Amino acid sequence: MLSTTAQQCPFVPGGDDSGAEAARARRAESNEGQPTLSFEKNTPYVDYAGIDTLLGLQRPRTTEPAESAFIIATQVMELLFSLVQERWEAARDALEADDVPGALAWLRRACNAQDVLNDSWGLLGDMTPTEFNRFRDSFGEASGFQSYGYRKLEFLIGNKSAAMIRPHKAMPGVANELADVLERPGLYDAALRLLHRRGLPVPGDRVERDWTRDYEPSAGVEAAWTAVYADDKPGNDLFLLAEALLDVAERVTRWRHRHLVAVKRTMGAKPGSGGSNGLTWLSRNAEQDVFPELWSLRSSV
Repeated sequence: MLSTTAQQCPFVPGGDDSGAEAARARRAESNEGQPTLSFEKNTPYVDYAGIDTLLGLQRPRTTEPAESAFIIATQVMELLFSLVQERWEAARDALEADDVPGALAWLRRACNAQDVLNDSWGLLGDMTPTEFNRFRDSFGEASGFQSYGYRKLEFLIGNKSAAMIRPHKAMPGVANELADVLERPGLYDAALRLLHRRGLPVPGDRVERDWTRDYEPSAGVEAAWTAVYADDKPGNDLFLLAEALLDVAERVTRWRHRHLVAVKRTMGAKPGSGGSNGLTWLSRNAEQDVFPELWSLRSSV
């Protein structure tokens, strides 16, 4: 747990906000507007954000410089997976509570995080296959396929499979977290349940179903969304929701394509380290539409 002593940081969560504000004002006055330069222990910045711990997590196994970029990019992505998950779950919960404005706000924030996540592929954009080959053997069977942070995101957008929990069975806490996400309605499920409560013709088997099953496209769901798109006035919160969900879906697709291109650039059609057939598996995943009826209805409206 990160610790920040009262001596180093006068604001302690749960304390007196006005006192903290006054302490900051006194410090600025005492410093004559200059930043504090002397601390008895770690700087409060290092303690608050765990910087020492964070930087200590980069432990390359070879002398190849590109390995550091690979590790840092992976760690950045994992942190962003967690942030996107937090925002998607907040949006889902808002939809379940009939709070569409709240859901829209969380989806907008999620898209901002997804943009940074997608841009993080740029950290690996200049890696050559020879550089990759010089450290690839060092990580053995390690594969992004084994990321439980990413798996939670796939579950939240409806790409569910109980089998995908198996790689984490030796990690009970992680397996339980994944099972919880698997067994609850996903983001799109919550949106369809909202449409149903608003009187739109969402089929009953999409309102209550086995949430552990992969989402399958439905003509009835497409008809419900088509009815939403018939009224595209700015005041139609369901129309705004549909477009916000598509913003999320488009960014997921971009992520998958950037992953595919990064792998193609660094290792071509070689088998993946985790046992998959590499490009073939990634290509199939990239072609899978997220929130499919929001895409298919565009051929008929």
